[in-house]
Amino acid sequence: MTKNLLHKYVNISTLRRILGGSIRITQPGAFNDPFELLPEIIVRADQGEEQVSFSFDILAPRRANPLEAVVQLADGQVASDITSRHILDELNRQVGILCLSRSPNSILMWSHYADQYQGAVISFDADHKFFIGQIPVEYVDGRPKKHIDSYKSEPVPLAELCAKSTEWKYEEEVRIIRALQDCKKAECTDTRGFPVLTVDVPQEAIVTVALGERTPVAEQKEVYQLLRETKIGLTLSAVDNVGYGFRQERILFPGEFRNPTVSPRTAHIFADTDSFLAEVARRMIDDHPASAIVNKTV
Repeated sequence: MTKNLLHKYVNISTLRRILGGSIRITQPGAFNDPFELLPEIIVRADQGEEQVSFSFDILAPRRANPLEAVVQLADGQVASDITSRHILDELNRQVGILCLSRSPNSILMWSHYADQYQGAVISFDADHKFFIGQIPVEYVDGRPKKHIDSYKSEPVPLAELCAKSTEWKYEEEVRIIRALQDCKKAECTDTRGFPVLTVDVPQEAIVTVALGERTPVAEQKEVYQLLRETKIGLTLSAVDNVGYGFRQERILFPGEFRNPTVSPRTAHIFADTDSFLAEVARRMIDDHPASAIVNKTV
């Protein structure tokens, strides 16, 4: 039976950490989009900049008829930048987000998030209990507006803030939100100064790893060794013969059936191992007419 999958585009360093059982939960202010969880906040013009005390519901779905913001500013109302920033600061202290995608083979995401095709795509079992509380991102033309009163009706479902510009639509993003108090704090910060917080990700939640077209051979071999004694599948991407896409050269099948598959594209992974395929791989590298060209990455 085909699994329901969610995908994460990563560099090899991040892949190592996830295969080691740890995945980062990222504060919204640490993302590359400065509008994360930052709708326009509408207040009365005469009430000044209000610092709101609020709480959020991490797992609740979007409400059918939430106390929505106005479509256009009414007389006597303004958008309060300071209030928006106060709310985001509070969110950065309370919650983190795991960003996943429904798209397994996006050429833009391979480039942006998987180290320009040198990284990998991890495919997860979306039905695993680890992924409870999935929130599909809404893609909208205009920046959402929320009236300040919508933050006073506690608790606010965070799902209602997961909206991004349509320019991000290619990501097909699905989010998992967790309370930072439930995460582990690493002894480091990211490039923007945010503390790095992680949660344990179970190995059985990982279905397959797809290495990139440009993943270096040494790292292909390393990942194969990491996965050979697991039930996680492994493929190596290659620019397809037609169209803008990639085909996946199978190395390891996911599940119990672990017999590796060797081809001219993957033979170098096995050539210096103790596998029964090592001699076949060496012969393929030496003699197969496609061997000299299929591993010259584009």
